[in-house]
Amino acid sequence: MLALLLSSFLLTGPALPPTDWRTPFEKGNGNTTTTHAECISYYQQLDAAYPEIQLREVGSTDSGRPLHEVVVSLDGDFEPASLRGKGKRVVFIQNGIHPGEPEGIDASMMLARDYVQKKELRRQLADVVLVFIPIYNVDGSLNRNSTTRTNQNGPESYGFRGNARNLDLNRDYIKQDSRNARSFAQLFQRWQPDIYVDTHTSNGADYQYTMTLIATQKDKLHPALSQYLQQKLLPSLYGGMDQKKWYLTPYVDFEGRTPDARGLVGFLETPRYSTGYTTLFNTIGFVTETHMLKAYTPRVKATYDFLDLLIKTVHQDAAAIAQARATAAEQTRAQQQFALGWRLDTTQAERFTFRGFEGKTKPSEVSGRPRLSYDRKAPYTKSILYYNTFRPTVTVQRPRAYVVPQAWGEVVDRLGLSGVQLRQLPADTTISGEVYYIQDYKTSPRPYEGHYLHSQVQVRPVRQSLAFLRGDYVVTLSQPAARYLIETLEPQATDSFFAWGFFDSILQQKEHFSDYVFEDIAANLLRQKPELRAQLEAKKKAEPAFAASAQAQLDWVYRQSEHYEPSHLRYPVLRVL
Repeated sequence: MLALLLSSFLLTGPALPPTDWRTPFEKGNGNTTTTHAECISYYQQLDAAYPEIQLREVGSTDSGRPLHEVVVSLDGDFEPASLRGKGKRVVFIQNGIHPGEPEGIDASMMLARDYVQKKELRRQLADVVLVFIPIYNVDGSLNRNSTTRTNQNGPESYGFRGNARNLDLNRDYIKQDSRNARSFAQLFQRWQPDIYVDTHTSNGADYQYTMTLIATQKDKLHPALSQYLQQKLLPSLYGGMDQKKWYLTPYVDFEGRTPDARGLVGFLETPRYSTGYTTLFNTIGFVTETHMLKAYTPRVKATYDFLDLLIKTVHQDAAAIAQARATAAEQTRAQQQFALGWRLDTTQAERFTFRGFEGKTKPSEVSGRPRLSYDRKAPYTKSILYYNTFRPTVTVQRPRAYVVPQAWGEVVDRLGLSGVQLRQLPADTTISGEVYYIQDYKTSPRPYEGHYLHSQVQVRPVRQSLAFLRGDYVVTLSQPAARYLIETLEPQATDSFFAWGFFDSILQQKEHFSDYVFEDIAANLLRQKPELRAQLEAKKKAEPAFAASAQAQLDWVYRQSEHYEPSHLRYPVLRVL
């Protein structure tokens, strides 16, 4: 008997201790966040233990480290096309774009675990797939410190906002200077998510809320999606968070001294931002902004609860979301007019009950001058104005196609990364269409994210026939990326490739003239064309400064002559009408 017991003991061995599935945040003191290495290691453990979770490398970053995705899929299918074919709704959650704002990193680790371990949560994934980017700005997360988030109350240490090239990745979705952004674009196009969330921590005013929320700006979102967002999704999220005592407010952006002075202003996310980019593909986007001055633990818990509530709502509304996106896709294919710029309508406002703190002034111990101070002993709840209606300032008629010369390879590469279907010309071809001449623009005097941005772009359309080479690209608008194409290839658009400086070489004249030589050519030209002489004289009468400048007049004649290069200020992308 003793031998039998001993044999049994040796075969079975001692019982192994249960796996400790607590995250680094949960093991800490409530004021610590996971490191990049700890984060990836934790997901590797989940991947090894649960067939419903897969961690995989999906691209590179500027740090040389890989970008990862985590997929939670109950049936063990992790392929985007297959899952879309099954009618699954995709919720895409991105964390750590600013690694000093790490609540989403810690909340998502707990969420992924709980959604495979808890039966009541697993049910929410019957028709929903979760995709996480554990830490998007891998580069910044490796640059760990405890001081750069000056305004923030914890955690004890965190990553840095800039990536390895000191780029703010939340300004890089169109220009894609970083490898991070290029990897993201490919990943986003593979998944084509229904809902996208980008987790952050706010800066700015002091108020009672632990979390504020940026939803895709309603006027920029397709009407079918905007209607669902405004009438169903946002009320569900605000009501659900209220029940959890995480009262929500729209992102606290304001123009007065304090939020209640003149009210809140909606955030206009242009395509340089994450949710501005995702909107171009009919994806509803959210940016969660927990409040910097609240303790770290409640910020993580509020983020967890918001993501959990969002997933449950998507599960409940799966059919409605599918219908809204299908309608948006169908109508975008037929849409003829597109907005390229927007302006806040200050005549339109709604009322919102805001929970704030009284803003007061007291003498500064630094300057001696009056300074703003929020009094937490004087909370208030009051109705304030919320301005969130934007009107188009520039619109454009949809062309049938664009023709992009292969010479502009940086632009072509970015189009491909964002899922644009490109066709190359099989032979040298002359194509008729509409080209733009850049009439005017303003350029920022200081660099912004590595570029000198152009704005207030004015163009003069001209019908021309241009010669294109074999290998140049024809890009039709009969594809899902139509809106993306229009907002990147129309130079007047806020975040067009022209605005970001990708076409700056067309702004420089390459050939010039010597005054003493061209004087005789110009005089002969004016003798041959009396109508040109009449235009010159009229311009001199109308513009005294022009009349006083011999050089300006000679240059004007030069620009009307055949000697002036036709490519100067001509935007090289042809619009096929």
